[in-house]
Amino acid sequence: MSSDCGISNLEPGLYIVATPIGAARDITLRSLDILNEADILAAEDTRRIRQLLSIHGIPLKGRKLVRYDDRSGAGQRKRLLSAVSGGARVALTSDAGTPLVADPGFRLVQEFRLADLNVFHAPGPSAVLAALAVSGQPTDRFLFAGFMPARPGARRAFLRKISDIRATVVLFESPARLAAALADLAAEFGVNRPASICRELTKVHEEVLTGSLHELGDLITGRLSGESGSIRGEVVIVVGPPGDDRVTSDAEIDRFLLMVLDKLSPRDASVLAARCLDVPRKRAYARAVVLKPKPP
Repeated sequence: MSSDCGISNLEPGLYIVATPIGAARDITLRSLDILNEADILAAEDTRRIRQLLSIHGIPLKGRKLVRYDDRSGAGQRKRLLSAVSGGARVALTSDAGTPLVADPGFRLVQEFRLADLNVFHAPGPSAVLAALAVSGQPTDRFLFAGFMPARPGARRAFLRKISDIRATVVLFESPARLAAALADLAAEFGVNRPASICRELTKVHEEVLTGSLHELGDLITGRLSGESGSIRGEVVIVVGPPGDDRVTSDAEIDRFLLMVLDKLSPRDASVLAARCLDVPRKRAYARAVVLKPKPP
């Protein structure tokens, strides 16, 4: 791509640019245009964005290349807001995939919105959607739960809270903790719950494994005890929803409601519970009223 083939009417604002999660060619033409024309490139890892620019023949042309990651504070956000207020175009990228999806950027976008400044999105690669697409698990309703806690006790408690949700659950996990995570998933979700392990998506060694949580746990444990002794690469776990024949207990409904009743009214909480747990709204509302009685 030459330096003079970008779009010429890029408005001032923050551009959230999705970048490849593996294959470098998995980037849109519009994203390349934005990276070519933006005045400031804000990247989670400046080395990654330099490499991507080089691959696609986009010169830096003396433009500002700044780091924006989870440790970036209010000062960096203020500088970017000030630049856009002055007419600059800022392109935000993460290490890979769509920024803000388990990646930095939320506070920056929030402050841009509060300041009534333009925020645009150049859609593209996402490990969440890529894993859903190839997993073979139901995709009509899903919950992206992000990274699981590293500590076993916290991980079990985290999984227990979402185990009854009537949706496919997508999780990120470190390959070093994969075996332990699968064991905890089987304990909290049930050993027969269908799941998929999606590893190194769009890369040379892409692999998708499917089976029950118990079967996948045995498979990964076997690999770890084999010659290689390790699992490598980025890992996404996709767990299918509970079976239709499973009866949701009052205790399960209560557990869900207690997570949301501090922020929602009994009516709104019951609507959300009915949708997520696939139970009658009247039943969920009755439990919500018991758990959060009206003040005297």
